[in-house]
Amino acid sequence: MHQLFVTSLLVCLCLMEHCHGNSSLGNSLNDLHTRFGVSLYQTLTETENYSNLIMSPASISLCLGLLQLGARGNTLAQLEGTLGYDVNDARVRDVLSQPQGDLGNSSDGVRLQLANALFVQSGVKLLPEFTQHALEWGNSSLLSVNFSNSNHTQLHQWERYQNKAEDKLQIKEGTLQSGGLQEEMPMLPHMALVSTVVFHGAWQKQFHFSETQNLPFILTDGSTVKVPMMYQSTEVNFGQFGLPSEQPYTVLELPYLDRSLRLLVALPSDRKTPLSHLESQLTARAVGLWYTGLRRTKMDIFLPRFKMESRFNLKPVLQYLGVSDVFSPSAADFRGISDGERLFVSEAFHEARIEVTEDGTKAGSATAMVLLKRSRSAVFKADRPFLFILRQISTGSLLFIGRVLNPAEMQ
Repeated sequence: MHQLFVTSLLVCLCLMEHCHGNSSLGNSLNDLHTRFGVSLYQTLTETENYSNLIMSPASISLCLGLLQLGARGNTLAQLEGTLGYDVNDARVRDVLSQPQGDLGNSSDGVRLQLANALFVQSGVKLLPEFTQHALEWGNSSLLSVNFSNSNHTQLHQWERYQNKAEDKLQIKEGTLQSGGLQEEMPMLPHMALVSTVVFHGAWQKQFHFSETQNLPFILTDGSTVKVPMMYQSTEVNFGQFGLPSEQPYTVLELPYLDRSLRLLVALPSDRKTPLSHLESQLTARAVGLWYTGLRRTKMDIFLPRFKMESRFNLKPVLQYLGVSDVFSPSAADFRGISDGERLFVSEAFHEARIEVTEDGTKAGSATAMVLLKRSRSAVFKADRPFLFILRQISTGSLLFIGRVLNPAEMQ
């Protein structure tokens, strides 16, 4: 059995969304979320000096939506321009709030949970309307905290509560305490939002340890490393597509046990084509067309185990995407949160973790070496850099998007 473990942390100091839907409005919002997720990922690949990368568009859009609830004027216009919608519209808010129950459910070996907490500096008076909407915005909590106390006891208690059953894949100590976030903050915040995304999933068709081999993985510079390469022969959804530059690439879909969530793996077809060509030319429309272009195919699948962690400052990324006023003490307009405070977002951080193995446990010290039987099946061999997306089928939401440049690199 295989499980994918993901924990995503987003801290937006001073304030901060989510989305999905049904009907034509829901479909439009799903398209906007895909566009936002792809744009966010492409910006990160350009601005962050990362090797392996994992991030959660759903987590980040969740926080930006919460910001929208209290934003006014040009601050609201910038958020709406980046996300493509305004959650202050009751129709939009109704659609976006519907999938929250689904995200909290667990069934058939699959668990996906979003949890949010808004920590408010003691003494800050929030508007009742914002408080009401914030508490309705997903699985959210509203708590008072003294940010001058570096221990942030209540905040850490909430973190431990949310992560106690997550097999020790917890938020880093120091992210929100003295020596971590405090060192990166120019001033004491009035509010902080913590958003966590946790996913445990068992493959619909399991990989087996006995068929895992140490095989070469070709790095971006052409060198190779030996990595544990999982293997199975099965029927999967598979498709061949082309970039605007006419370079071909392939997409493999691996479903989880209840089939509501799928891991999509995209790989340039030509071994000489770098993953960066696919990343730079990827569009929301292309991702949307993957499902119509995938066909059931019997394949030999080779997928490396990989484990990674990414943590980065979202501030320059969001500013690049057009969200700048929220970070300005003079320009930020959050009168919808508190009319007695000049609130602004001092910093925004995102942290995500992922571990992919045959059964979800940490990789063992020994790997069985077996000689795989030759077959006439088509082969999907992720033995070079690839892109992956974890998508929720019912909503089309990009829950996670990332890339693997070196599976042997532990971040």
